[in-house]
Amino acid sequence: MKRVTLPDGTEVPALGQGTWMMAEGRGDRAAEIAALRAGIDRGLTLIDTAEMYGDGASEELVGEAIAGRRDGLFIVTKVLPSNASRIGTVKACERSLKRLRIDRIDLYLLHWRGGVPLEETVEAFQSLIQSGKIARWGVSNFDVDDLEELAEATDLHGCAANQVLYNPEHRGIEYDLLPFQHTARMPVMAYSPIGQGGRLLRSPALLAVAKRHDATPAQVAIAWALRQQGVIAIPKAGSTAHAIQNADAVTLTLTAEDIAEIDKAFPPPKRKQPLAMI
Repeated sequence: MKRVTLPDGTEVPALGQGTWMMAEGRGDRAAEIAALRAGIDRGLTLIDTAEMYGDGASEELVGEAIAGRRDGLFIVTKVLPSNASRIGTVKACERSLKRLRIDRIDLYLLHWRGGVPLEETVEAFQSLIQSGKIARWGVSNFDVDDLEELAEATDLHGCAANQVLYNPEHRGIEYDLLPFQHTARMPVMAYSPIGQGGRLLRSPALLAVAKRHDATPAQVAIAWALRQQGVIAIPKAGSTAHAIQNADAVTLTLTAEDIAEIDKAFPPPKRKQPLAMI
């Protein structure tokens, strides 16, 4: 399994598991738990969730899936900006810990910018580190200007990662955000690397590349994200079969021809683009 190094030297899998829209009644709960466990068994030991997902239901699902197998896992969750005050962050973290059934979160992210000053949220994160409730903190949906502002408020090296939307349909971060984070040695966590709703996976370019490699379009999209250094992809899998397919994507190496075909269908950015969010 390819690894990505966090600013504090911790290595995590480049391919993890996302849980957005899980435990929301759209899928079979037992199947979703089985999928998470199947992913863990195949090395996808980084699991991402958030208090917002299903109003805590996703965290509860993760807690059930990882019960009895916490060792070796890297658990990521997020605090809503509306809860990101000095006191609110601590209370939100404690609720997440209870739902996850763990005593420490490996990476705690601010889900997106809100009205609370960044300095206050970071102070809350630091207090949670001191109390042992989180190991490190980071952000999500931050653009370059947000990270520059964060750097004015705190030591940017204390920010372990920035989680953003990244896939062939949404690759604006390649123009400025990805290089900025490379320079800062801050990994990008790519959410929705296989898109939403299946449109990306119906792309003729991805279908053609997949056919050449006897792979699926989803595996191609994951391999495309992982071609970048310092990128952690967190696709969701609602079934064991999909979890296994995702895990197998780490063995897929795209050729120059493959990359060129995807670039033709989804051109790289030539200018600054607003940060995409879904």
